[in-house]
Amino acid sequence: MKRRKNGTSRRKTAKKRNLGKYKSGLEKTCADLLAESGIKFAYEEREFVLMDSFRYEGVYHKTTPKAKDLSNRSGKVVLPIKYTPDFVAPNGGWIIETKGYTPSHHDFPMRWKLFLQYLSQSEEDVPALFICRNRHQIEQAIEIIKDLPNVEINRRRRRKRSVNGDEQDAPAGD
Repeated sequence: MKRRKNGTSRRKTAKKRNLGKYKSGLEKTCADLLAESGIKFAYEEREFVLMDSFRYEGVYHKTTPKAKDLSNRSGKVVLPIKYTPDFVAPNGGWIIETKGYTPSHHDFPMRWKLFLQYLSQSEEDVPALFICRNRHQIEQAIEIIKDLPNVEINRRRRRKRSVNGDEQDAPAGD
C-alpha cells in the first residue's frame, strides 16, 4: 500500500457491487423477489411531503457543516421534510421500505412516524406497509401482498402440453 505525503495510508475501498439503480443489496434483493413473484412495483418514484417548508422570522443561529462558528439563519427558509418509500404498488395499495442496519442517530424512525401520521390524516386509502430488514421478511411481505385485493401481478400464460401432445393455454403457477 502506498503512503500519502502526510504519512497516513490509503484506506481500502470496498468493491462496488453491481446493484444497478438500487442503493443497497437489500433493495436489489427486494426488487428481484418482487419481479420473480410477478408483482408490479415502482422504485422510489413517489415522494410524500410530510411537512411543508416555512420561514422562521425569529432570531436563529446554528452551525453549518462547513463552519464551526454560529451562522445567522434568521428569516431563512427551513426546508420541507420529505419521504420517498423504496417500493410502491402502482395503485398505491402497499409500500415496502427496506432497512438494513440503521445507526441510532439516524432520522428514519421520526420520518416514518411522520409518514404514518400523514397517511392517517390523508383522504386516500391507507396502504399496507412493510418495513423489511432481511430477505426472510421480504418473502413474508410478498406472501401477504399476494393475498391483498387489487394487487397487480404479471401472470404470463404458458403453453402446457397434454398427454396426447396438443398444446393448451394454462395459467402461470399451475
